[in-house]
Parts: sequence; C-alpha cells; structure tokens
Amino acid sequence: MLDKLEMFIAVATERHFGRAAESLGITQPSLSTGIKHLEEQLGVQLVFRGSRYGGLTPEGQAALVWARQIVRDARQLKEEMRFARHGLAGQLRIAVIPTALTWAATLSSGFARRHPNVRFSVLSRNSGEILAMLENLEIDAGISYLDNEPMGRVSTEPLYEEDCMLVCAASSRFAGRPTVGWHELAGERLCLLTADMQNRRIVNRNLEAVGVEPVAAIESNSTVVLVANVLSGDWLTVLPRDMAAFLAGGKPLEIIPLTGPRSTAHQVGLVAPYRAPHTPVLTALLAEARQIRRHV
Repeated sequence: MLDKLEMFIAVATERHFGRAAESLGITQPSLSTGIKHLEEQLGVQLVFRGSRYGGLTPEGQAALVWARQIVRDARQLKEEMRFARHGLAGQLRIAVIPTALTWAATLSSGFARRHPNVRFSVLSRNSGEILAMLENLEIDAGISYLDNEPMGRVSTEPLYEEDCMLVCAASSRFAGRPTVGWHELAGERLCLLTADMQNRRIVNRNLEAVGVEPVAAIESNSTVVLVANVLSGDWLTVLPRDMAAFLAGGKPLEIIPLTGPRSTAHQVGLVAPYRAPHTPVLTALLAEARQIRRHV
C-alpha cells in the first residue's frame, strides 16, 4: 500500500493528476489506477474527480493525515536500517528563506565534512512554502524565521539573529553614515523583496512604525536582483547583515545599520518535523545547527 499512499499524498499536494504523476516519475494512468486501488482497499472515495481533480473528500482529508504519518514512519524505518548498516548516508532536502542562503551553505558544508556520505539538495523558498513542504514530506528540514509568525508543531534549532541593514551605493547621500533611521527612507527609491517574503513583511512593519508607506518601485524574490539594482542606479535596498555583506563584498556599496522603534533582531534557525525520535540524519543536522550557534 505504501506506493499508493505516496501517490495519494502527491495528488493532495499538487492538486492536479498530471503534475502529481510527473513529480513521481510515473504516467498519469498509473497514478489514477493507484488511487482507485487505494480507494478500493480502504472502502471509501478519497478524491472528487470528474474531468479533472476536484479536491479531497472528507474521508480523503482524514486519510491524508494517516498517509503522511505512515509514509513518514516508513521512510524513517528505511533510514534507521540504512544507518545501522552503513552509517549516515542518503540525501537531505532543505528549503531555505532567500535571506538565509549563506547560512545554509555554512550548515551544509560543515555537515558534509563530518558526514561525507550525505548529499544535500538546497532550495530557495519563502517561509510559508517551507512549512507546507515539511507537512507534505517534500523536504526533510528548512531554515526559516522562528519568532515572527506561527509555525505549527515543528522542532527548531536557532542559528542566528537577523537584523536589517541599508545597502546603498558609495555615491549615495547616506554613504559614510554610522546609522540611518527607518524614517529617512520616506520618498527614496526602494527595491525590496516581494510581499510573500517574511523579510519584506518585517521591513514593511518597520517602515509603517515610523509613518513611512512601504512602497517599492522594484520588487524581486531574489536578493541578487536587489543588489544589482543598487549597483546600477540610485536605488536602496534592505537586507539582513550577513546576506548584505556577502552580496556587497568587493563592490562599491555600503552597508549601514537601520535604527528605529521596531529595529529588533529576528531569530532564524533550522526547522524540522516534530518527531521523537528524529531520524539519524536529522538528529545529526540539528546537532550541527547547535554547534554553529555556539560559535556565532
């Protein structure tokens, strides 16, 4: 039944039979047959369907919770047995908020030195997508904000505290300043992350707290695009300290702390499914995050 449960989870995640089949590397007829066989085995209809996917039935919603649990347990069993025979091995899938990608590199490189048989897949996603991917078993862990928005039932391990920095050209009127107030960004040409990014919501709240309308003439989900615009014209952007330093290094740019009533640091860390115990690989990854935190 396990392969059919994975098909069911894929359909619930993708909400489309074609995309679900593609994600599993099988044909759509094979997927449809697998779902029908699962429904026959369970004695209930799981999916509303006519010419296309129509959502989960009430029984399907309840079955999805069990399906995720069963598949998660089966994967953990396989990993435990592999660990018993070969030590830590396999692949870790991690999704990371764009502003924390440098920290993902720190985490993965340190982990790889200690456990060379583990491979990494690192994706850039926003915080909402990370939580959804964890729930749908699409990733093993994430790096996201820990203290800014509801996270649900997950295991967490703090990595660092994020503070906001203004990134401007060396020719900017702000260049050379020890600090810049959030209120001074009123009327400036801002390029910022898109509204679906939690970092952008933090920036918006800081601006609104000092009476500045949080409007950006250029928006992007890429921090590289933001810094490229600052380099190419009279633009300003706001990024966390580490990402700003990484992208601005060696370029005619300046990084200046932003000050104001809401200029508080936000905690960012590793997020993993809540389980007791964790898989051996996740246990080692959480330990790696703790080790990094001690040296920050």
